[in-house]
Amino acid sequence: MKIIYFFLFFFLIISTKNVYTEEMKMILELKDGKIEIELYDKIAPGHVKRFKELADSGKYDGVVFHRVIDGFMAQTGDVKFGNSNSPDFDLSRAGTGGSDMPDLKAEFSDTSHEKGTLSMARSSDPNSANSQFFICFDAAPHLDRQYSAFGKVIKGMEFVDNIKRGEGSSGSVENPDKIISIRSKK
Repeated sequence: MKIIYFFLFFFLIISTKNVYTEEMKMILELKDGKIEIELYDKIAPGHVKRFKELADSGKYDGVVFHRVIDGFMAQTGDVKFGNSNSPDFDLSRAGTGGSDMPDLKAEFSDTSHEKGTLSMARSSDPNSANSQFFICFDAAPHLDRQYSAFGKVIKGMEFVDNIKRGEGSSGSVENPDKIISIRSKK
């Protein structure tokens, strides 16, 4: 009988873990394909909650990658001025807006900013992250413990690598690529 209880307990732990894991995965669709993202809710719970809320409500759909620096990162997420589907869309102001929700408190950690890391963009104020985020093209250790990393690309990084690059050190992009959709994986 003890063996049956042990296996039942073990099965429940395994099945709960799998359900939990699926809830922390997102699918980001770009022009070239779909990307699977794993979210770090234990490391940055506030940022993960915000990201999922904006994504699952469709706020990121149509938002452009307004700042893309080769060898560094692709920035997006300005749901105010960067949404190409919105009457407020203004490419010259993309990167200066956010959501109507309050800014987030920093959740810095020892998580490394490596290829595929998702992290929240912010101003010089550590507690100013709102909706904008970036995906690292390569390792960026100078961002570690300075920005709130909240996820990582686990499939489809080749599609991220195809995002149109910007010009100069600012990474401003003319005719930028955009997010088609981001949703929780079902």
